[in-house]
Amino acid sequence: MSLNTKQNILILMADQMTPFALQAYGHTISRTPRLDALAREGVVFDSAYCASPLCAPARFSMLAGKLPSNIGAYDNAAEFPAQTLTFAHYLRAAGYRTILSGKMHFCGPDQLHGFEERLTTDIYPADFGWVPDWSQPEVRPSWYHNMSSVLDAGPCVRTNQLDFDDEVTFTARQKLFDVARERQAGRDQRPFCLVASLTHPHDPYAIPQEYWDLYRDDEIDLPRTSLTAEQSDPHSRRLRVVCETDRTPPTEQQVRNARHAYYGALSYVDRQFGAILDALNATGLADDTIVIVTSDHGEMLGERGLWYKMTCFEGGIRVPLIVHAPRRFAPHRVSASVSHLDLLPTLVELATGARRDEWPDPVDGRSLVPHLQGEGGHDEAIGEYLAEGALAPIVMIRRGDFKYIHSPVDPDQLYNLAVDPQELVNLATSSAWADVLAAFRAEAASRWDLPALREAVLASQRRRRFHFEATTQGRIQSWDWQPFNDASQRYMRNHIELDTLEAMARFPRVTP
Repeated sequence: MSLNTKQNILILMADQMTPFALQAYGHTISRTPRLDALAREGVVFDSAYCASPLCAPARFSMLAGKLPSNIGAYDNAAEFPAQTLTFAHYLRAAGYRTILSGKMHFCGPDQLHGFEERLTTDIYPADFGWVPDWSQPEVRPSWYHNMSSVLDAGPCVRTNQLDFDDEVTFTARQKLFDVARERQAGRDQRPFCLVASLTHPHDPYAIPQEYWDLYRDDEIDLPRTSLTAEQSDPHSRRLRVVCETDRTPPTEQQVRNARHAYYGALSYVDRQFGAILDALNATGLADDTIVIVTSDHGEMLGERGLWYKMTCFEGGIRVPLIVHAPRRFAPHRVSASVSHLDLLPTLVELATGARRDEWPDPVDGRSLVPHLQGEGGHDEAIGEYLAEGALAPIVMIRRGDFKYIHSPVDPDQLYNLAVDPQELVNLATSSAWADVLAAFRAEAASRWDLPALREAVLASQRRRRFHFEATTQGRIQSWDWQPFNDASQRYMRNHIELDTLEAMARFPRVTP
């Protein structure tokens, strides 16, 4: 069945927003009424995964529908090659206006990747300054997360993150008003795909008093599972060193403060998303718009003694995914495991109805349209981690009740999430599950050439570190995106008659 809807698409994206802290996914403390409403009226994917639990690789994979290893998206300083096709390219080719407001963590000189317009700069740099070094595993990268976000958590008046996200919300709302006015004037009738991407609730855990005060200290829950370094798997132990978790351990109150501020940041995100949705409604565009809510990756929030992401445990790699189009898809929940890799084929099918054999490039994801229509669909999510704290590629296969995590330098991990959602019982050590483990091992060996991938990552790290050292000598030319505003075309200008200008800017038009 063709679903060439030509409907608008609004993607509301947060950063480091774990589904385990949202009411829509069963949490009882956080207050996110606008997200709750979208979930009640939409299709909620209960087992959605990013392709890599780190910002840039997760985003590049989501945009391209390909695993990080297939596009060189190894870490937060990996270049996103300009020839890599994204859903923005596909939608733009199908006649959509493609617009980005906010964070996407593009590294390299191409800062658009198929988006026709980009309304803000990025909050993170576009250069190669944050390249990990697997050749020196004993050296902690000084530029990476430490525990200060947790130790210093609490209320604030202002942060870089607030400055950024307020701008993202403002520009996204303004663009929706501009789209409506341009349609009203008959100047541009194309459907749009607008991505509004916030940096909250990403650490540091600091949020204004009004959001902090939405929660009482005594209602903030503590992590359900607290493991020591000795009780942890090897990769988790390395992450604890990278983040200095055990060198500067937080107190129980500091843990509570960090989670308190995180919940406040969720409420802030909810309000920003609500403001954008209000603009969508005010312009009359809501009924013809598919709204998608997700995050680039999750957040451990102290579970297992871990913070931030960088792990294939559920807190780090699971993401919220809500598709709101009640006129097209009846509200329901999907229990099958799906992936960010599936968004590109889904959006292409929704926007164009084109068959996969008509696409110019293969992708690793599969369309979610059968799930959206309540007709079943696939049950699989594949993930990779190739950045800080790893010594070799870490890969994940999630299917049915099971999750398999493998790295050539670490013991295998196999969990039955149906009976062990906290991932505390590693079945890979039990002979009773030897056949299941062997099947996953064989599948991993057929999917990945891990020795070759490790060498490719190491070679890329060497090149990029040298590149950064060379290009920061002498005159530095930045790749950071610079939004352009033509002041001669804004507000009151004398190249258009006053009444005409006012009429063009007013929405809706005054009827004589």
